[in-house]
Amino acid sequence: MITEKVLEGMFKPVQSPWKTSITKVEPNKLTTRGYKQEDLIEGISFSEMVYLLVKGNIPSEKNKKMIEAILVSFCDHGVTPPSTQSARLMASAGSPVNACIAGGILAFGENHAGAIENTMKNLQEAIKVSEVYNRSSSEAAKYIVEEHKKKGKKVPGFGHRYHTEDPRARKLLELAENYDCNGKHFELAIEIEKILEDKNGIKMNIDGANAAILSDMGFNWRFGCGMFIIGRIPGLLAHINEEISNEEPFRKIAQNKGFSI
Repeated sequence: MITEKVLEGMFKPVQSPWKTSITKVEPNKLTTRGYKQEDLIEGISFSEMVYLLVKGNIPSEKNKKMIEAILVSFCDHGVTPPSTQSARLMASAGSPVNACIAGGILAFGENHAGAIENTMKNLQEAIKVSEVYNRSSSEAAKYIVEEHKKKGKKVPGFGHRYHTEDPRARKLLELAENYDCNGKHFELAIEIEKILEDKNGIKMNIDGANAAILSDMGFNWRFGCGMFIIGRIPGLLAHINEEISNEEPFRKIAQNKGFSI
């Protein structure tokens, strides 16, 4: 016979060895960063929720608009990225949607999506050193460009394989000024662009713009690729759906006939 005491034991919350300050889970109650989730469901946007989870507080109106613009800017870049190609290839093979998305995410690496983290790290470390030694943003920019040149490396966040001027970067920089998200890192990125543009006609790309803006918004450089992924998943899902809906399964890569998988 199941007694009331037995029932209480059955529904007693299990004590987990994992601890978190992000979301508290209680019977019939969820509290995230101090806010009831039912209030958040009604009261804030998805971009605000991302900010709340990562940063710990609800963003100001200007920061909210900036984060929303950043996430939208990552949404898609056609079939050119390896992540999209990987997701579509897996969809063509008949893999389930979750596996296709995972495959797309796993294609992010040093040469695809890695630039935003590298740029954020460069900018954040350069600002710290500049403040210690009282160096100007133009001096710091010259040092960054010269160091990469010595190593035979491109400065991450600048130049693009398909665009001589990334239209997303220009818009993001404009919005950053409108939303007051253009601090020291933004200024340093602009100085780097001036040097590279004068020498080689190279301009800032989406990674450089978002790296500078996210840095000025207080995001640690380690969050760069993660923010990229959050913005890109809807695009991956759209490509997976298109592949499953419109194309024959088990496609192959065709040479010299445009992109085909």
